[in-house]
Amino acid sequence: MYYSFFDIFSIGIGPSSSHTMGPMRAASRFIQSLQEKGVFEKTARVRTFLYGSLALTGIGHGTPNAIIYGLMSLNPETMDVSKNYIEEVKRDQQIKLGGIRYIPFHDQPDILLEKKTFLKEHSNGMKFDALDENGNILLSEIYFSIGGGTVLRADEINQSVTTPTYDVPFPFDTCTELMQLCHDTKMGIADIVFKNEESIHTFQEIRNRVQQIESVMQQGIDRGIMTMGKLQGGLEIPRRAPLIYKRLEEKFHANDEDPLMIIDWINLWAFAVAEENASGGQVVTAPTMGSAGVIPAVLRYFERFAAKKSPFDLAIGKGVFLLTASAICSLYRTNASISGAEVGCQGEVGVACSMAAAGLVAALGGTNAQIENAAEIAMEHNLGLTCDPICGLVQVPCIERNAVGAVKAVNAARLALQGNGNHLVSLDSVIKTMYETGKNLSEKYKETSLAGLAVNALTC
Repeated sequence: MYYSFFDIFSIGIGPSSSHTMGPMRAASRFIQSLQEKGVFEKTARVRTFLYGSLALTGIGHGTPNAIIYGLMSLNPETMDVSKNYIEEVKRDQQIKLGGIRYIPFHDQPDILLEKKTFLKEHSNGMKFDALDENGNILLSEIYFSIGGGTVLRADEINQSVTTPTYDVPFPFDTCTELMQLCHDTKMGIADIVFKNEESIHTFQEIRNRVQQIESVMQQGIDRGIMTMGKLQGGLEIPRRAPLIYKRLEEKFHANDEDPLMIIDWINLWAFAVAEENASGGQVVTAPTMGSAGVIPAVLRYFERFAAKKSPFDLAIGKGVFLLTASAICSLYRTNASISGAEVGCQGEVGVACSMAAAGLVAALGGTNAQIENAAEIAMEHNLGLTCDPICGLVQVPCIERNAVGAVKAVNAARLALQGNGNHLVSLDSVIKTMYETGKNLSEKYKETSLAGLAVNALTC
């Protein structure tokens, strides 16, 4: 199944694509359902039930706030993140439903955390009930946040509807099929993706969107570098990116010849975006918000340190990077998962690392075989990565994990470029292994904060 570039890279509000962005979209869709079924004006109260991982780590991931944003029909790409919508709702004890009319709203009784209930379809489940003034249910719908900000209604997930079906000229489900397409057409992976996107969108739309995605990634780095203070959530963790940046600038001006300083820069850029995400800032799902720092960091590494070795000019090189990364993510979404609640962090930082490694090799002019090898190396060494955030916050170990994932992606790319593309383990087999590994992981290690670091490092 082909996932469009626009399905994979989307702009939203942190800290989590599955726990923040997804629920926000689900709540907004529920408002649309109320309007379509003619019961919006009769709705006097909306009650939300959060299940499984959404209930267990939802507070730390900002899920209740995301539900409120969605019920207000706010757009994650355009909403004013500096405005405190939540404070107004809590103060006035009312919400502007759909951005149109006010109804009473109290976050405690109106958003319920069902921590012991896991819906069978997916760990990230939620139910919305619309009630009239007499307490009668006007409409009830269940949604699932399946990763990367994608949401499905219960009837859609039961029908295995996971994404719009695109009639593209070069469809592919596996990396083997993708490699065969490249061989038959004499095109690179980025070219295949671009031709597919041209059948869905205009050239100008594709160009503008790719530039917008890249721009938001760059802005996330720049904001993260300059923003001081502590991360919200109660752990009192100070932002580290500004301090790292200050020390690197001091080293630069002192002509400190540290041969490994490039690693420090990669760490800095990943930290900057991951900290922006943890603070509820605007970032890009790449492929999720919990892993949003990996690709921007590797992309800036390409821009600052590696672009001179590329056969492309800088703008084209960055486009090739992102389009190639999109194709790799499509393979993971088709054959596995990018949801930490389903397969652990190997589906988030692991997939981001694989995407970034492949994108970097492509931008440096590597062959299709070398691109596959880089993606495979990156994931092979993320297999079994658990998701056990302390206090349910996308902070520890998530922020550092973005930095480590970015450095690992660069290393995977360099290893692949040292070879001729021949490799024993295929990307398809690694993706299959990742999915099976994720399914075999205990639920305690899949974004529930019931085990691992969340239990042993600190009691919340």
